Amino acid sequence: MKKLEGRTAFVTGAASGIGLGIATALAQAGVKVMLCDIEKDALDKAVAGLRATNADVDGVVADVSLKDNLQRAADETIARFGKVHILVNNAGVGGGGDYGSWNDAGWNWVIGVNLMSVVWGIEIFGPLIEAHGEGGQIVSTASIAGMIAATNPSYDVTKFGVVALSEGLRPKLAARGIGVSVLCPGIIRTNILDSRRHIPGRFAGQIPETEADGPGTEMLQTITNAIASGIDPLYVGELVREAIEGDWPHIFTDLQFEPYIEARFAAIREGFDRIRDRVPRH
Repeated sequence: MKKLEGRTAFVTGAASGIGLGIATALAQAGVKVMLCDIEKDALDKAVAGLRATNADVDGVVADVSLKDNLQRAADETIARFGKVHILVNNAGVGGGGDYGSWNDAGWNWVIGVNLMSVVWGIEIFGPLIEAHGEGGQIVSTASIAGMIAATNPSYDVTKFGVVALSEGLRPKLAARGIGVSVLCPGIIRTNILDSRRHIPGRFAGQIPETEADGPGTEMLQTITNAIASGIDPLYVGELVREAIEGDWPHIFTDLQFEPYIEARFAAIREGFDRIRDRVPRH
């Protein structure tokens, strides 16, 4: 999508962090933006801040882990702006419990927000983008944890899923005039460590804490410090804007984790090398 001015975007998890960075960068490029978030107060503040810059934006409160909430948000977006060209599946949470402590509630919460909201977002918004015939772009936020499994297992599983979904759909949707990009950010200055504030009432008291969630732990302090000095979300938003214009398949934010990804690929190649001389010849 070379020309973004006048287009419409729908961005989830848009009240803070990466989502707000993306919404801001798109609004600055002349895109009309519907910001979607579960936190009403934060959402109202974000919308007001962007409107103060004369951006054409609006907000809708939704729990994207519930499909009917996402459908309602789509309906409100069409009612407000008439069309949608860009879908940004950005909402995400950390946590969910580590091995030995995870349970159904933790898995259901993390999978619902991080993965199923992406599936449903594409299912709901894809046809809306196709309908106007003007083309569009879908950007889904995974994580560098979608390339290397190094954090919480439930989080990693969802982020690998977003990468697989995006890569698999890219050639299919290209034929329908829709580009597909997956965002794999590194350490960004966000509120990801405070994800537990988003736990829906239906899971209240049921989500186990990870080691990093525990107060005063060395791990928590290390992660907190890293995030506090992390990359500016607006910089990420500007990368996403450029990626939409250029239809990038993958969007990375920095080079910090490139050696770990190369090591993973090397380990995979070793697996092939072990059986290279054993493969039956036909």
